[in-house]
Amino acid sequence: MSIYLDNAATTKPCREAVKAVTDCMTENYGNPSSLHTKGLNAQLAVDNVRKIIARAIAADPACIYFTSGATESNNLAVIGAAGAYGKRKPKIVTTSIEHASIKRTMDHLEEKGYEIVRISPDRNGQITHEQIINAVDEKTCLVSIMMVNNETGYILPVRRAFYGIKKMFPQCITHTDAVQGFMKIPFKVSELNADIVSLSGHKIHAGKGVGALYLKKGIRLEQRIFGGSQEKGIRSGTENVPMIAGMGAAVKALCGNINQRYEKVQKLKNMLCQRLSEIEGVYINSGEECSPYIVNISVTGIRSEIMLHYLEERDIYVSSGSACSKGAKSGILTEFGLNDRLADSALRISLCSENTVQELRILAENIEYAKERLLK
Repeated sequence: MSIYLDNAATTKPCREAVKAVTDCMTENYGNPSSLHTKGLNAQLAVDNVRKIIARAIAADPACIYFTSGATESNNLAVIGAAGAYGKRKPKIVTTSIEHASIKRTMDHLEEKGYEIVRISPDRNGQITHEQIINAVDEKTCLVSIMMVNNETGYILPVRRAFYGIKKMFPQCITHTDAVQGFMKIPFKVSELNADIVSLSGHKIHAGKGVGALYLKKGIRLEQRIFGGSQEKGIRSGTENVPMIAGMGAAVKALCGNINQRYEKVQKLKNMLCQRLSEIEGVYINSGEECSPYIVNISVTGIRSEIMLHYLEERDIYVSSGSACSKGAKSGILTEFGLNDRLADSALRISLCSENTVQELRILAENIEYAKERLLK
């Protein structure tokens, strides 16, 4: 039995998404920009998904734009907003625990002369909304804060931070990378006070190569990709209709039971953490304030890669960190206060609602076996 516990890296496409992709590739394969019936049908399919995604986050469908994935969405949001608003206000506030697609984009902008303020977790390993709000001033053009950290599951205070920022500096643009929160933690863009929200398809049981960007009406972005007038000129290039359709099908399949799935996964996490806490030398790095979908642990004395491959040999799949780092240290765990010993032995176990109690018991048993065998 294969046990897949790397859902923060990517998810298995659901049957609804697979069918939608296949239907578009074999039947509804027209170019949405074409004026004939095939093109019109493709455009209608894309617009229908726009409505589905908008409904999931309580947004206007006209505010949803499709991209190639969350990395492009994040780049477009940050560089686009900086280009549109940063000439007179060249300050950007973010955190030190962002995904690489934000972190490296901020590094790029810093090299271009922007002032980048990176907020780090406090001594308790938390980033408070006060920290974020206090870093913003009249020279700040953009605040970009992730919703859920992709390595530990830590939930950031996006709602409270953006509310305070908009109250004091209403012209400041607010962006959140919601990739690990979308369809897992219920949210409405209006309640978030978010001007821009990045979304991904392959994290929610759709295919790879598709993402979306919510862009509030009236918010401008400097164009990054030049070509035709697709996506109202915000993102030129022929739309990836099959993958867009697949993302829509996945969102539709998940809508309506987000809270139930959250509760189920929370019970799975609680059971797993209880079982792992009984194993000597295993530390839980994801606290109660973290999303139940991500559990970061350290198995002291066994390097992450060794434990990962030990589990892989037994058909159990976890991660040694963020998939985007290709196994390299990201530094995120250090930012959260973990010492090198714990960071070097860290594993990320990321769940979905399809995982079972039996699978997690098998995982815990194998971690315990590994401690006995690999530390002899």
